[in-house]
Amino acid sequence: MEQVHLFTKKLKPSHISHALSFPTRVLEAFPIPEGAHMMNFEAVDATDNAWRFCLSARLTGAHPKPVLLRSSWHRFVEQKGLAPEDRVVFFMERDEANDMIRRYTVRAQRKVMILMGQDVWVDVEHLPLYGL
Repeated sequence: MEQVHLFTKKLKPSHISHALSFPTRVLEAFPIPEGAHMMNFEAVDATDNAWRFCLSARLTGAHPKPVLLRSSWHRFVEQKGLAPEDRVVFFMERDEANDMIRRYTVRAQRKVMILMGQDVWVDVEHLPLYGL
């Protein structure tokens, strides 16, 4: 299995209170059925918890503007205690033999320090291990 990084997004207040916008370029990793504008998918977090999300994209206009709908995204935000300046990272695992997507993973992370000029991010589930 090959793990492919889809995108990393630093959260803004609007991502916390409303929907999470996806980069248009990652739509190819989400097989929205022909003629449909949304799809449900599952992503596994750092503790192997499965989260069900609903991805929506516009059918009209020049840009599809994909977003995770608030109805599915907000539960994840609340359970993880996410705040502005935290980040989420999405990956997909692809079966190299037949080029099929096997599963998606999502990480909710918080910057805990800057070390040698580099931001150090930790999965929010592991913050207690650092006394945070």
